[in-house]
Amino acid sequence: MAPAQAQSRKLPLVRDAETENLLREYAKPIFRVAGLPQGQVDIILVNDKSFNAFVPDSRRMFINIGVLMEAKTPSEVIGVIAHETGHIAGNHLVRMRQAAANAEIISVIGMILGVGAAAAGASTGNSNVAGGGAAAAMSSGALGQRTFLAYRRSEESAADQAALRYLERTQQSAKGMLTTFERIADQSLFAARHADPYAISHPMPRQRFNALKEKAENSRYFNKQDPEHLQFKHDMVRAKLLAFTSHRNTVYRQYPRKDKTLPAQYARAIASMRADGLNKSIPQIDALIRQMPQNPYFHELKGQALLEGGRPEQAVAPFRKALSMFPGNPHFEIWLGFAMVASERKDYLPEARRLLTAALQKDPYSPVGYQQLAIAHARSGSPAMADLATARGLMARGDVRAAQRYAARAQKQLKTGSPSWQQADDILSYKVDRALR
Repeated sequence: MAPAQAQSRKLPLVRDAETENLLREYAKPIFRVAGLPQGQVDIILVNDKSFNAFVPDSRRMFINIGVLMEAKTPSEVIGVIAHETGHIAGNHLVRMRQAAANAEIISVIGMILGVGAAAAGASTGNSNVAGGGAAAAMSSGALGQRTFLAYRRSEESAADQAALRYLERTQQSAKGMLTTFERIADQSLFAARHADPYAISHPMPRQRFNALKEKAENSRYFNKQDPEHLQFKHDMVRAKLLAFTSHRNTVYRQYPRKDKTLPAQYARAIASMRADGLNKSIPQIDALIRQMPQNPYFHELKGQALLEGGRPEQAVAPFRKALSMFPGNPHFEIWLGFAMVASERKDYLPEARRLLTAALQKDPYSPVGYQQLAIAHARSGSPAMADLATARGLMARGDVRAAQRYAARAQKQLKTGSPSWQQADDILSYKVDRALR
């Protein structure tokens, strides 16, 4: 299926460096003991508050932000990751891919990672997670049909047992996984329309849960608590996601002013950024930075507030600070390049081009990164490179036809056989029937 032929049911993706890094931290030991090579599986956030996670192939695991928002402890999320890893390691996905092809419900599965990084400005006035720091992505590829996510019961049981093995080998408790699956087992008593998507796609009969519970409780690690530093990171991400996706009244109900914890202050600062403007939000963000000056995500938040507040030149310093604390992070490189381009300072353009190019080599599916790179090239007097960057950004969005128009225009001005010419040629050679190959 061609990327341009999007289905009516959309999968809205979301990018956030802090959340993605936490999920990678959760997953790394699980992937290791499961025998999955480092870098094989990308974890992709879905901007959906329902509790759901799924693996459409052996290279991608989709997790709704609702999983993190609902899970009170890291082990609950780790349990979900362990179970989904069981499906990947158990090769349960061949049948699903065939079902997906028959139902025509996957599109742009090969380029779905990374869509919509650093979409500054998206936070104001809507319910989506906002740019970059919590960057709302555009809708892409249809994967929502519940029938596609329905595994065989034998595969579910096998994934359960695999998850227990992974948790045992990594010396982690299965208690969080049981918390999640007990809820699923309870929901099986009700009509499907009242259940979470995860409960529908991962049916959990009570008898299966009881067998899982008995085995999990026999583990010597069952009562082991999550490390404090991991619980703190989890609480910070939950606060952040709630603040970026909810009305400020909801945020203040969940995190009232009397709550002086850092997650509560984080949530209120984000809510203020989205609703109050710079005069009220910047002092709150600065207060966070004073308490934890080495937290790159606080500096990122300040940069985002300034950029979205119409002060891009002032946003350069906090984005640069965040990048200095997390060198090579493509999210921060795109943010910094974005601020430099938006500042309209010509002396920033060479560095902006370098930053954006480096970021897109690591995260090659960021439409906003390509958009800013195109602007930087155009202002630097390189129209062919601007057209190529635009074409690559359109490919990341799944708009193949528009991408090919810009690629054709770029190729006419590029040296035949050069790397840039070849990139344009790759876009022009893209065939719509390659989407599932």
